[in-house]
Amino acid sequence: MLETLIAALLPIVITLILGFFAGWHHDFSSDQGAILNRMVMLYALPMSLFAGIIATPKQQIIDNLAMFGWLAIGMVGGLAFVFVIAHFIFKRSAPVAILQALAISGPAVPFVGVSVLGEIFGGTSVLPIAICGLLMNLVQVPLTIMLLSGNDYASGQQHSTSILSIIGNRIVSALKEPVVWAPILAFVIVLCGFNLSGSLLDSFTLLGKATGGVALFASGIILFAQKVKISSAVCVNTISKNLILPAIVWLIMYLCGATITMQHLVVISLCIPTASIVVILAVQYKVAEQEMASSLFVSTLMSMITMGIFIWLFQ
Repeated sequence: MLETLIAALLPIVITLILGFFAGWHHDFSSDQGAILNRMVMLYALPMSLFAGIIATPKQQIIDNLAMFGWLAIGMVGGLAFVFVIAHFIFKRSAPVAILQALAISGPAVPFVGVSVLGEIFGGTSVLPIAICGLLMNLVQVPLTIMLLSGNDYASGQQHSTSILSIIGNRIVSALKEPVVWAPILAFVIVLCGFNLSGSLLDSFTLLGKATGGVALFASGIILFAQKVKISSAVCVNTISKNLILPAIVWLIMYLCGATITMQHLVVISLCIPTASIVVILAVQYKVAEQEMASSLFVSTLMSMITMGIFIWLFQ
């Protein structure tokens, strides 16, 4: 188990530290880090997901359809649950509460999962990676942006667009992103029974293999730009993200009789540390920037321990 954990997580920590060093050494600025993330989201990750899903047998996808529902409970249900608690009980503003909810319910599966889940589950890992990417880009990010944009309206600006129209526009925008439509297209191709030749698939995977490394390197650059500060909110975010939310979903799955393999895939996916999109949105909308960057940093470091606990419990 220790060898598996080291093989899965050590490359993540080293790559993140290298990105942090590159920012400290002024080799890359935070804007350049954002550009690297954009390359991953527009090209590398869509190609990786497309090729991985196309290479997955049709029956394997059908057998794991329930995974979509369980991951939706953890990511979408977790987003709503945390937002309600943060906003209505702890009285945090809506923009800060939704970012906190995203930091807790949004695992960096599209980025870190390529390395971690691939090492643990092999080819099966492409399914939770694709599902988490769809849930994040089709549901979590549009809802977060909607509430962050609402912060501008709260200052007194007039707007006539209904909430449903805003949500609809965000979903349409998300569907235009390659990281969303590429895996959807791949699912359709596989379920229709079509196959692509091996040489054609290899042409998609060359750039796709750079996904995890480039995304983590860029996250390290952004982390340096946002000074890390440990606070009670950061500790709550980290514990909730790395331990509490995955444990709750695991308990629900166990009580509902989900298979051990399904529990393993879903829980390990959910306990992956916070996604860098939280920091990108915080910087873009100038909301809780330091808290979100610090949460990402601490969540990633603590994942060496917390993910090890879950992996050990399953074994």
